[in-house]
Amino acid sequence: MTAAALSDILSSARVVTLPLRTRFRGITEREAVLFEGPEGWTEFSPFVEYADGEASAWLAAAVDFGWSAAPQPLRASVRVNATVPAVPADRVAEMLDRFPGCRTAKVKVAEPGSTIADDAARVAAVRRYLGPEGRIRVDANGLWNVDEAEHAVHAFADCDLEYVEQPCASVAELAELRRRVKYMGVPVAADESVRKAADPLAVARAGAADVLVIKAQPLGGIRSALRIAAEAGLPAVVSSALETSVGISMGVHLAAALPELEYDCGLATVSLFEADVAERPLLPRDGALPVERVVPDPALLAAHEASADRREWWLDRVARCHGLLSREFGPTDYSDDR
Repeated sequence: MTAAALSDILSSARVVTLPLRTRFRGITEREAVLFEGPEGWTEFSPFVEYADGEASAWLAAAVDFGWSAAPQPLRASVRVNATVPAVPADRVAEMLDRFPGCRTAKVKVAEPGSTIADDAARVAAVRRYLGPEGRIRVDANGLWNVDEAEHAVHAFADCDLEYVEQPCASVAELAELRRRVKYMGVPVAADESVRKAADPLAVARAGAADVLVIKAQPLGGIRSALRIAAEAGLPAVVSSALETSVGISMGVHLAAALPELEYDCGLATVSLFEADVAERPLLPRDGALPVERVVPDPALLAAHEASADRREWWLDRVARCHGLLSREFGPTDYSDDR
């Protein structure tokens, strides 16, 4: 387990607040802590509603990326998908224009207040934009029950889905849905059932998914995510957790280290931001992102610095999560030496 003293983390920590172009996951701005380790800049950005026990894995990932050399990349760039929030169908083209060269789109569905008819119209608009050769995946974030999910897959049948991501919340529901729609040839991908589960391999053992969605921060870092993917024995796609370019760089390094990478990765989400911390943000060029570390621009860090109370909130959170890691792995690995 890669370790870092709390004082070393806090000494370079910068807390930023970045506005989003449109509401995504129910938020309009994203907060993150950036800090610099011996290997470069890294990011800690669990969503604010996550408890410290869950958020501590994100800190372990940030420390791993900042204090350990990333695994040797197997590719120089990573192909990425566009991400379409739950916007009306007439805004789909506007969203997709921000992802130049991307041949795949992930479409958010099942948002509160949205109907399956709304979702079907959005997906159909994406198909029209991409044409017959484009790839479409939908992401419900576990918000459907099995019957709703089955109905939705039928509603999207004409759009030739690449896969449906986390249509239901539980592993048992995913397994049941997979059984029901198998004849349609629509694979089921698992995201929350991997990154938010006490046992991230349970979904693979239950035969509840065809594809594994892995994210570097929630799974405790690049090496931990690579281990889970290898043990699951399923095709993996790397996705972001709505990070700044610094955090996206961690995800790109994870994708670059996977032995096989069949799917375009969900790492182009900086395109959803109004602003970023890097002078050259990690935005798709010809549908791909380069495998590189990102150094934030001091002027942009200053421009998007969080308010004093939010900075205090986040640094207290870092300290609490560091304490949890120290208790779990021992003071030799994580020492609180403020």
